[in-house]
Amino acid sequence: MHRVLLLGAFLMLLPSPALAAAKAPAFEVSGWIPYWRVASGTAEALSHIEHFNALMPFGYVVQNDGTLHDAFGFSATSSTSTAKMLVAAAKAAGVKVVPTVMWSNGQAMHSVLRSTRSRIALEDRIAALVKENGFDGIDIDFESKLLQTRPYFSLFLEGLYARMGKKFVYCAIEPRTPPSSAFSVIPEKLQYVNDYAVINKYCDRVEIMTYDQGATDLRLNAAANGTPYIPVSDPKWAQKVITLASGFISKNKIVIGIPTYGYEYEVVPLTQGYRYNLQWAFNPGYATQLARDLGITPMRNSAGEMSFTYTPTTTPQLASAVPDPRRIVWWSDAQAINDKIQLARELGVRGVAIFKIDGGQDPNIWNVLPKK
Repeated sequence: MHRVLLLGAFLMLLPSPALAAAKAPAFEVSGWIPYWRVASGTAEALSHIEHFNALMPFGYVVQNDGTLHDAFGFSATSSTSTAKMLVAAAKAAGVKVVPTVMWSNGQAMHSVLRSTRSRIALEDRIAALVKENGFDGIDIDFESKLLQTRPYFSLFLEGLYARMGKKFVYCAIEPRTPPSSAFSVIPEKLQYVNDYAVINKYCDRVEIMTYDQGATDLRLNAAANGTPYIPVSDPKWAQKVITLASGFISKNKIVIGIPTYGYEYEVVPLTQGYRYNLQWAFNPGYATQLARDLGITPMRNSAGEMSFTYTPTTTPQLASAVPDPRRIVWWSDAQAINDKIQLARELGVRGVAIFKIDGGQDPNIWNVLPKK
């Protein structure tokens, strides 16, 4: 009898399935809207607002002196401006607006962040614009940092986090490939510009930009067995990156960045492998139209993305410049995007962030993105 009572008391202490489900963090979908496609990106995002938990207008650009340039148009005085309409519509739909502050000048970044005065001024500036515009938070995307900037960037995140109060701090960071896949001979002492422990402490969401993979993974390149391999984002690579990061950053904060675009390269055969000369980036519509014009059927490649090769016929000078003037066209379509969504679920991370929403992505993306 006592055993029955004790068992009953123990079971009462366990969370019910419904309660456990309620405590599990919701899977989140966010998306960046680029400043160079404000109108079409905003229209596309608002037409499918039911898919998003947050939108990141891309955004504010840090100038060399640490001041901010509003590239998206939030400073427009008209209440009917695209930026103002985006904020109003998102708030009405219960979607967070978390603009991105971007910076890619490593030298200027180091100069501003290593100075206590200019670093604090930037923290104050960002916190003020968030509160003045009624944003839900800010997304920090500082790329091309110098190694010596590492401690100052960490201090910047700490100071900004303290100033933001209940507002969200999102951090978009570069992917870190495991050393065994990134180096043929692993250096004795590896140093990285991003301190993952600090980022875990002072960022509410950590968007790992698992795209623009290219030739960064030596093991996956070798596994291609001599065939052209220049992915935007191979799920096998993304899994390595996220698994490594989750050893330092809470999975409850990690967001997998997913590309919606592609690249065209000139492919030059070498004694071993290939050299890839980048031609341009594109949205999927360019690739599908080019394939139709050439009478080519694109194929799903080893990275789960779409690609095809062709030989240009309109640039005869190219043939004399290289022995094999082939081009490869490689891009991320809706199925490739869905593969990353499923990967995020399997890895148990917080969600996914789409780069970019501009009206030019594969229209079938809306059939694979989960709704809130």
